[in-house]
Amino acid sequence: MSYLELSIEERASIQVGQAQGMSLRHIAQLLGRAPSTISREIRRNQMAQNGYCARYAQRQREKRREVCRPARKLLPGTERFDLIVHMLRRRLSPEQISGKLKTMKLPDLRDAYVCRETIYTAIYALPVGHLRKELIHCLRQGKTTRKPRRGEVDRRGQIPDMISIHLRPPEVSKREMPGHWEGDLIKGKNNASAVGTLVELSSGYLILAKMDDATATSAVAGFSAALNRMPTTARKSMTYDQGREMAQHAKITQETGVAIYFCDPHSPWQRGANENINGLIRQYLPKGTDLSAHSQEELDAIAFELNMRPRKRFGFKCPIEVMSELMVKYHESPSTIQ
Repeated sequence: MSYLELSIEERASIQVGQAQGMSLRHIAQLLGRAPSTISREIRRNQMAQNGYCARYAQRQREKRREVCRPARKLLPGTERFDLIVHMLRRRLSPEQISGKLKTMKLPDLRDAYVCRETIYTAIYALPVGHLRKELIHCLRQGKTTRKPRRGEVDRRGQIPDMISIHLRPPEVSKREMPGHWEGDLIKGKNNASAVGTLVELSSGYLILAKMDDATATSAVAGFSAALNRMPTTARKSMTYDQGREMAQHAKITQETGVAIYFCDPHSPWQRGANENINGLIRQYLPKGTDLSAHSQEELDAIAFELNMRPRKRFGFKCPIEVMSELMVKYHESPSTIQ
């Protein structure tokens, strides 16, 4: 249920009710409000000597809104706005303008950079007039209204033959048997490089896979090579998000025998173990760096260090210990665990 602020008419009713000696509960009942709402309104906005006044309360509300509302980055009449208008008139797109401003060093205009969405918002938020029409006409599409972002069809690459996480065997969620993995891709600077991450659910055991880039072809090669390094007992399933790098997931299954299940869109909690381990990995592979500079041997060393880190949920055993115990329990030689 959404909360609606008190209107000036309701504030006037509160003022009249108080002048007539009504109780707060009576006033609240007449307005269809909670008594606590009326009590808080009077406490916050009453004048020091003259008590509660509707006009004064409304002015106080407007002052508070001005303080909490962030200032617009692009306002007509400012130097930055005039610069962007000039670039729009030269038929540069908002994305090109944003990228150019990021590289420009203007001594008279600090922090000139604004993102493309800010530019689009400023254009379409202008009052109806000649300037608004002119700037919209400068855009390549030249549409008078923007297509709403919310509720639109997911524009990410559609993955063929996906199997939902809701069809995954119940044993995966129990985290008792080895061989069920969660996978993800962490990306480097400008999304030009990537490293695959795989974490085994029953032990927390981590594998890092070097990839040439974030394409589906690289994902097949990287994840297949990483999974095939594990014994057959430790290769049962993998749970992944709906990233387009998994468009060729059937090839991974064919090469490794691992069944792949996909999470619901925008549901990172369905891969909680992987999301958590990615935070630890970023201590070694920071955001904004070139991940292609790391060899597979270096990635193995990082994974080994994390696999030797004690975990509270295992009684401070490390993932390698837990994984080895599970392999022995399920009739696999512990020497196969790297």
